[in-house]
Amino acid sequence: MQEIDVVIVGAGAAGLMCAAQAGYRGRKVVVLDHAKKAGKKILMSGGGRCNFTNRTVSKDHYVCSNPHFIISALKRFDQNDFIEQVERHAIPFHEREWGQLFCNDSSKAIVEMLLTECEWAQAKVHTGTSIKSVKKLEDGRFQVVTSGDGYVCQSVVIASGGLSFANAGATGFGYDIARQFGLNLIATDAALVPFTLKPKDLERFKPLSGIAIEARIHCNGRAFRENVLFTHRGFSGPAVLQVSNYWKPGQSIEIDLFPHIDLNEWLQEQRQNRPRAELRNILGETLTKRLAQTLCQWWQCDQPIGQFSESELKAVATKFQRWLLVPAGTEGYRTAEVTRGGVDTNELSSKTMESKKVPGLYFVGEVMDVTGWLGGYNFQWAWASGFAAGQFV
Repeated sequence: MQEIDVVIVGAGAAGLMCAAQAGYRGRKVVVLDHAKKAGKKILMSGGGRCNFTNRTVSKDHYVCSNPHFIISALKRFDQNDFIEQVERHAIPFHEREWGQLFCNDSSKAIVEMLLTECEWAQAKVHTGTSIKSVKKLEDGRFQVVTSGDGYVCQSVVIASGGLSFANAGATGFGYDIARQFGLNLIATDAALVPFTLKPKDLERFKPLSGIAIEARIHCNGRAFRENVLFTHRGFSGPAVLQVSNYWKPGQSIEIDLFPHIDLNEWLQEQRQNRPRAELRNILGETLTKRLAQTLCQWWQCDQPIGQFSESELKAVATKFQRWLLVPAGTEGYRTAEVTRGGVDTNELSSKTMESKKVPGLYFVGEVMDVTGWLGGYNFQWAWASGFAAGQFV
């Protein structure tokens, strides 16, 4: 057994950030990961260009059972701190819509930056190493048994992520450790994930696969206006992924297919100006012909617009702007970008990320019950929580 100060389980965004920060404090640190490469999820993210943070970050961009928990860490290491680090390593990046920041070239640059920081801080990173057991010793230290060396340490940091991205090596290890030490878990589920449709709905909409339109989706008091993509299994696209953070099985979502106008007012004008025009053709100018025709046939409103009374046309507008749909479910962890739920933040110190019940045991990143929106927010939580723990382990 090697004696060391800190063992960090997980060589991802939060784990590597924590390792570098602890190392700079003079702590003797080792990072262990069962994958062959460090930062696999970073490498896969953002289409290979890593949406590493966002220009605007607040607690409102996160789902957490204890939303105030997030504030402290986000203030102590915010998006500007990480941007400064990226610039210090001369990594070129660009800004996209909604303040999202991406690498110009490759996600590899972010992983290389983190590994360089660990090297400078003399924190060692060992990949291809699985954890066999973690035990608390009578003297208050921990014993960590691995497939390679064993360690006795003062602090253990669980940075093993959630259940999403199984092909990147995701496991439920962090949740197992939490249970082992008696910590409460908030039920986990796939998040930032496409919706699937019930068989009848799927039969109707499957031919529309590949069509993308701008729409606003509402669910549980939250609304997102971005693209919605029809797929061969249901719905995807940024607006769908965002609202999936708030959706629960059996609930309906409300879709506004014309978020930019008062559809009833516009249709009444069209009724006066070109009464012989088919409603599907008028709507198709915005929705695409296939989508407009499918919906008009489904809602039995496929006729010239002049044949509608004023009240009938208002009812049609309501269908298109308040389309209620109950998804069958989601695509699950296979395609989910993150995991909702995890280690209950009420069990942890918001300042240090340390367990209140088990001194020396820390949790950072996605393994916790903190789930960010699409747009770089989950990475920012990884940086912030890893930084916070790194000051104390």
